[in-house]
This record gives sequence, structure tokens and C-alpha cells, in this order.
Amino acid sequence: MSGTHAHGVRNLGRVSGPRERTGAPVASGTAGPHTPLTWLYAPGDRPEVVRKALVSGADVVIVDLEDAVAPDRKAYALEATADLLSDVHPVPVHVRVHTPLDIPVLTPLPGLCGLRVPKVTHATDIHRIAGLAPGLPLYPLLESALAVENAYAVASAHPAVRGIALGEADLRSDLGVREDSGLDWSRGRLVVAARAAALPPPAQSVHPHVRDLEGLAVDCARGRAMGFLGRAAIHPRQLPVIERAYLPTPEEVEEAREIVAATGQGALALPDGRFVDAAVVEGAHRVLALASRAG
Repeated sequence: MSGTHAHGVRNLGRVSGPRERTGAPVASGTAGPHTPLTWLYAPGDRPEVVRKALVSGADVVIVDLEDAVAPDRKAYALEATADLLSDVHPVPVHVRVHTPLDIPVLTPLPGLCGLRVPKVTHATDIHRIAGLAPGLPLYPLLESALAVENAYAVASAHPAVRGIALGEADLRSDLGVREDSGLDWSRGRLVVAARAAALPPPAQSVHPHVRDLEGLAVDCARGRAMGFLGRAAIHPRQLPVIERAYLPTPEEVEEAREIVAATGQGALALPDGRFVDAAVVEGAHRVLALASRAG
């Protein structure tokens, strides 16, 4: 197993020990049958909704103590979430915290697999949170212009960082963006920062229109083309759309098999004349590994 594989998306549990950050590209084996493609948010003050999320088919459930919870419900949400996390669940459970004061309450609990840290702007924010949650995977959310400018510094700040994501609603407000395309530069910067820091490709932010499944599919295809892998969701009906959009097509799988077979024979080009180099082969292996998720 390569050193960079330790950063991969397959391991969603606690950090087992010190981890070397090599700065090398993510190994081809990081995509596989356990690669998370769907990350379902559920409000922390509605434990019945959280429990439904746990059986929804989502790869990861994110209990939200931040935007989804009204100010007068924050204390109850934390209490209910702590109760939920007193048990270990078959699905990895992450928590998007509201304040650093939430972290000491949650960190000792056996059911907690990761922390979503909102409104991160600097690497020092990560060091502070890592000190409060030793051994716990961290997923910073970049939600401002300053955060996007510091994307690589945040992504590479600490071995506990396992992935980064955009908080697009707050970022859109901060930038004064009116059209969705106005966020494309920030999205591209996020993808590049994650790759440069040897992290897995980021997941897309939520599609807020839960009934617009056709629009969700189109937007997922666009995100996939930009280098994202998977997407956060706010309703279970969005999950199969996201998964279908991010799984390789039969044509992509067949092409990947041809590439791997050709290179296995020592060939430098496919029968149709296309040149095959190491980067193309690595991509083909990723496609096949991800396709194994579908059986």
C-alpha cells in the first residue's frame, strides 16, 4: 500500500496513528468498491430523520449542527447527536459542528467517524481543531473568498485532513455571485488544491432543489467533468441520481479495460492509434476500481 493511499477515501474512520504526507499524487487504488459517492446531511435536532438517513443507502451520513438547526435548538441538537453517537453504526457518521465547544462533547464517542469543520479560512484553524480532536479525521469547509485563496494551505495543514469541500451557499453570498457559473473558478481551485495535497477528489456541494432530479443529474455530470467525485445531498431521493452520475458508464469501463490490457502486453498505443502513457493507465485503473462498486 502506498503512502498516499493513507489519505484515500476508503478509510473513513479515525486516524490510527501519525501519517506521512508525501505530496505525491493520490494512488490509483484510492477509488474502489467502498469509495463514498453520496454524503447525506441530516439535521441534528431531528434524531428521527438522522436514523432514517442511516438506512437510506447513503455512503456517509453527516449530522448537521450548523445551518440546519435553529439557534434555540442548538443545545438539543448536540445532546441528541451525542446520544446517537454513543453507538457505532454500519454507516460512517460525520458531524458538521456549530462551534469548537461542540468538539469535546463529541470526540470521545465511538460512533463519530469524522468532523466537518465549517468556515475554515486558514491552516491555523485546522491546527486548533486537530488539537481539540486528536486522531479524528477532519473535513474543512471553505465558505469564503479568503478560504478559497488559502485552499492548498488548508488542505495540506495537518495529517488529520482527509478531504476538503466548498460551502457554496455562503461562498456565493460572500462573492456576490448571481449565476452558478460564477463559482466555477473556486470549484476548479478546490479540485487542484485537493490533488496537490494528495487528498481524494472533493465531493460537490448540495443541489438545493430536492425535486429537480433532472437538473441534479445534469449538474453532477458537469461536476464530474470538472474533477469532482460524488456529491453531498439533503434528501434521500437525490442519492441514486448522484451515484449513477458518478459511476463509470459501460463505455468508459470497456475503454479502461482495453487500456489496461494493452499496457499489460507492453504496448504504447491502443488498436485505434491512441497513445497510452502512465497518466492514462492510472486513470483507467481508477475507472475499473470505481466500477467494481456497482458489482
